[in-house]
Amino acid sequence: MMADAPGQWTPIAGGTELMVAHAAGRLMAPKLVSLWGLDELSFIHVDNDLISIGGGVNFGQLRRHEAIAAEFPLLSRAAGWLGSIANQNRATIAGNIVNGSPAADAPPALLVYEAEIELISLGGTRRIPYSEFHLGYKRSLLQPDELVLSLHLPRRFGSHRGYLRKVGTRNAMAITKVALAGTGLVQEGRVIEIRLAAASVADRPVRLTAAEAALRGKMLNAESKAEARSALLSEVRPIDDIRSTANYRKHVAANLLDEFLNELMNGIDGGRSK
Repeated sequence: MMADAPGQWTPIAGGTELMVAHAAGRLMAPKLVSLWGLDELSFIHVDNDLISIGGGVNFGQLRRHEAIAAEFPLLSRAAGWLGSIANQNRATIAGNIVNGSPAADAPPALLVYEAEIELISLGGTRRIPYSEFHLGYKRSLLQPDELVLSLHLPRRFGSHRGYLRKVGTRNAMAITKVALAGTGLVQEGRVIEIRLAAASVADRPVRLTAAEAALRGKMLNAESKAEARSALLSEVRPIDDIRSTANYRKHVAANLLDEFLNELMNGIDGGRSK
C-alpha cells in the first residue's frame, strides 16, 4: 500500500513492477507498507462448491496446490509462466490482477473459470464477477480504500475440456504477445458450454463473448468454426507495440481458437506456451 498523507492509504499492485517504479521515483508517495505474509490474505480454502484463493497467495503456491492443479489446470499452468521461480514465489495473484496489464498471465484462466473477486475495506466486503472488474487499461472497479481479499472459483469444470496457450518470445520471463484460454463441453458433437478469454487483444483481459455466441448450442464443424473465427476477428481490439503488431495479434488469436476447437472436436485437453 502507498501512503498519500497521514492516515490516508491507497492500494497499489505489488511485485517487481512496483519496486521498479518506486526505485525510479515514479510513485506519487514515497512510503510503502508491505502486505506480504498476512495470514488474512494468504489462504487457499477448498469448500464443497468453491475454491477460494486469498489475494496474498503467490504463484508458486498456486502452481503447487493439488486441488487447483486437478480442477483448475489452466490457472496452475498460467502460474508457471510468470517470470522465474523466484518471481513466482513472490508475486501474488492480487498484484497480477490489480496491476491491470492487458497481458497479465492469470486473468484469461480466471475469466473462463467464471471467477468472482471479493474486495474488502473498512466498510465491509463486496463480491463481483471478475469479468466486470477491469474497466480499461490500468483501470478497475477497485476503490481507493479497498484491497483484493480473495478470488472464488466454482468447482464445476471437471467435465470440461480446457485450453491455454501463450505466444511470446520465450516460455517464461517474457511478456505475452497473445494468449488464449478456453473451456468447453461438447456432447455428441454439439457445443453445450464454451468460454473463451484472451490477453493482449484489447485494453484489458477480455472474455470473447461474440466468438462464444457463434459456437454455443451449435454442432462443432467447419461452418461453426469459421463463424467463431470471424466473430473473434471482429471483437478483438489489439494494438501495435514494440512486441508485436495488431494484425499479427488478431490472426494469431484466431489461429489459437482454431487449435482449441480442433482439440475439442478430438476430445483433447491442450494448450501450451511458445
